[in-house]
Amino acid sequence: MVRHTPMVKKPLPAGLPREWYEDHNRRLKAMRLAIALLDGGVYTPERARNRTIRTTAARIGVHPPSNTTCRLVRSLITENAR
Repeated sequence: MVRHTPMVKKPLPAGLPREWYEDHNRRLKAMRLAIALLDGGVYTPERARNRTIRTTAARIGVHPPSNTTCRLVRSLITENAR
């Protein structure tokens, strides 16, 4: 079994508009949720309804995602299916 070492976290760049940080954090959250859904057997965006995504968020300890984040999660799952 191969162990992966976590990446070293670097501080975010300073001085960018607030929207950049919000979008960055939204993308990270969507990625975590998409990975958890794929690990849980949800492989198509049709099966990733908002309720499913929010239940997964509660299960992995992430704050409930907004509708925008749910759409982003579905788009990430769509990209994975190709």
